[in-house]
Amino acid sequence: MLEVYNTNVVGPMVMSQVFLPLLRKASKDSLVKGMSCSKAAIVNMSSEVGSIANMLEWQRGHVIAYRCSKSALNMLSKCQSLCLAEDGILCVALHPGWVQTDMGNKLGPAPLTMEQSLRGILNTLGRLSEENTGTFVNWEGKLVPW
Repeated sequence: MLEVYNTNVVGPMVMSQVFLPLLRKASKDSLVKGMSCSKAAIVNMSSEVGSIANMLEWQRGHVIAYRCSKSALNMLSKCQSLCLAEDGILCVALHPGWVQTDMGNKLGPAPLTMEQSLRGILNTLGRLSEENTGTFVNWEGKLVPW
């Protein structure tokens, strides 16, 4: 559990802290109004299995340490959005979908190719704005319940 938590929560937290001076500078120097990924953003790669409301695919695999770590990452994303709102830094948790990767196929054949997920993520990132900060969205830009 600690190893997974260190990777999925502590790692993103430390990385955002290290890059925070650059994010603040980018936001301050930007001519873009409001929040956007074009200005300054922290996008934490979460997973819908971290949703407490959904409990996605519980019957296929419990993966409790992973679920707990992604739930904690979602809380980190929400906290970052509140702490960094004054700086104009967009913060979201993003579920890339169930993707055909070595990890993604462990619970059965994943429905999304990496290309489909990436195309959706890039499209979603281009549309995120101030109203999305502090939310949990999927690769299609749809809200995921906490």
